[in-house]
Amino acid sequence: MIDAKLQELALAVIDTEAAAIKALAGEIRQASFLHACRLMLECKGRVVVTGMGKSGHIAGKIAATLASTGTPAFFVHPGEASHGDLGMITSADVVLALSNSGETGEIITILPIIKRLAVPLIAMTGNAGSTLSLAASANLNVRVTKEACPLGLAPTASTTAALAMGDALAVALLEVRGFTEEDFARSHPGGALGRRLLLLIDDLMHTGADIPRVDIDTSLSDALMEMTRKGLGMTVVVDAGNQVAGVYTDGDLRRTIDHKVDLHTAQVRDVMTPGCKTIQPGMLAAEALQIMEKTKINALPVVNADNELVGALNMHDLLRAGVV
Repeated sequence: MIDAKLQELALAVIDTEAAAIKALAGEIRQASFLHACRLMLECKGRVVVTGMGKSGHIAGKIAATLASTGTPAFFVHPGEASHGDLGMITSADVVLALSNSGETGEIITILPIIKRLAVPLIAMTGNAGSTLSLAASANLNVRVTKEACPLGLAPTASTTAALAMGDALAVALLEVRGFTEEDFARSHPGGALGRRLLLLIDDLMHTGADIPRVDIDTSLSDALMEMTRKGLGMTVVVDAGNQVAGVYTDGDLRRTIDHKVDLHTAQVRDVMTPGCKTIQPGMLAAEALQIMEKTKINALPVVNADNELVGALNMHDLLRAGVV
């Protein structure tokens, strides 16, 4: 019975919060939402997001989401604002203030300063008649009919609604600004997407003495020693002009053994894979990964426009870099 009650209460929370989010559709259709978007689009500085308590936590998340999707933004704690942090707000900024009641003392205290700076103020409140709402250039009404907390006390549905409204603002602005995957990657260089869209072959490839390379007239046994020394599972075979003639890989070695070729007397030119796949510097590492996956190979020579060998890349390099 306890398990059933737990599930019943949890499902009631989901239903209540889902209804709170769904109700925001009507607010987004209002002119106030469009006005808020325009203020943020026209902002020459940054969007300064503020809020106290649970609203402050949501405000911090909204600021982070805006900043990572093309709208420069940061969070200012309203309690610290009246003790020096108001200096972080400039006349080129826009302030987005969150308060469910619209009467949060720390925010109301700094309203005269915001007004004196002539900074556009966007309010996100659950009370359209509140002090904060009435002072704002645009008010986003995130009122909920009830909290998911059975006591009606803990901010639950109201914070969910505010968070969803913040996401709606961020994504709407993202689309209008023409923000792309590449833009997102530049602000997330440490993430998987950043690595996939920013890392170039040049950043990962082996160069100079680290390239497994043998002359086309090299014996197979010497080519195998070069493969062992360089540890990339292959060696590139080049002609006298350092142009790629082919590769010899671990897979080629297995085929050589299967054909009962004498490893001590054979020449690498007779058992290599000619006309091999190559890549060029400046390509994305993710493009190299696609080539490897499509052709079922684990390493690629890197060549310049004249087909001259300048580097080598294998799957382990991509794995270590987090591209895979």
